[in-house]
Amino acid sequence: MSDLSVAPGSAGLDDPAVRAVLNRLYAQAERGDKGAMRRAYDSAAKLAAPPTPAEASSLCADALLPVDPHTGRLLYTLVRMLRPGLVVEFGTSFGTSTVQIAAGLRENGRGRLVTTELDASKVRKARENLAESGLDDLVDVREGDALELLRGFGEPVDLVLLDGWKELYLPVLDVLEPALAPGAVIVSDNLSMLPPEYLERIRDRARGYVSLDLPLGDGIELTTWTGAS
Repeated sequence: MSDLSVAPGSAGLDDPAVRAVLNRLYAQAERGDKGAMRRAYDSAAKLAAPPTPAEASSLCADALLPVDPHTGRLLYTLVRMLRPGLVVEFGTSFGTSTVQIAAGLRENGRGRLVTTELDASKVRKARENLAESGLDDLVDVREGDALELLRGFGEPVDLVLLDGWKELYLPVLDVLEPALAPGAVIVSDNLSMLPPEYLERIRDRARGYVSLDLPLGDGIELTTWTGAS
């Protein structure tokens, strides 16, 4: 994995504390995620039925599952471009993408991030990584069911990252859609794994979405919300 640094001492992703946390997390994922996921798949195969989101979260507790570094840079760039007031992330894991988003918010001098994670151990690690990077004051890490935790925002949502359990992308979108600001951007990670009904929804101009796929990592879908017709 290549080093993410560009100019030591600069802001954003090049802040020394941010750079150190990201480099450590990507190196840790490169060393351990394949083994952790192999164990998770082996355990899932022994279950009588496909794992629930809670079961899958527990099985993958040791896997960082970070966004691809290029996707992380895209998220940071989108934050700098859009200057969002509120960003929502579904699927915190160890906080790699959370750090990348928050670094952009700090450089903008405005905005906050609300992120959700089902696994308690990952919530603790994400909070530790945010504190180590000096970004914890910009992020509200919520532990539990995203379908409950992401309801009732009193302000528009400007940017969304969906990077959790894939079968929940559409239900999470249903929860967030009433709060989406016109022109809000949605980044859906792991394109190859996304349910067809979710892709049909976010590619439907008649439903208020304009979307395209990008070859970053194993694929992402980049979507703009134009508003319901």
